[in-house]
Amino acid sequence: MTSHATMLTLPSNFAVVQMPDRHYPGVVFQGDTLHSMTTRVAQMQMLLAKQDLAELGDEIEVLLHDLLAIQKTYERVCSEQGINLPYFR
Repeated sequence: MTSHATMLTLPSNFAVVQMPDRHYPGVVFQGDTLHSMTTRVAQMQMLLAKQDLAELGDEIEVLLHDLLAIQKTYERVCSEQGINLPYFR
């Protein structure tokens, strides 16, 4: 396969990338960032099982903050590139 993706942001823990033959860009995570997120969700699952709702709330807040920052970058890049979002705001 010789197709190439186009990076629309500088690489960091994630990048917004336009894949060949796709209308909307995607978000690519570094492996360690993906692992950190899945570990955090597993921790949330454990906190829920233990009914530690205060700590669970804190963990959800941190993950949501991180994901919203990534989404904000995604939306900014789409706007700069003249690409409509694949969802309604």
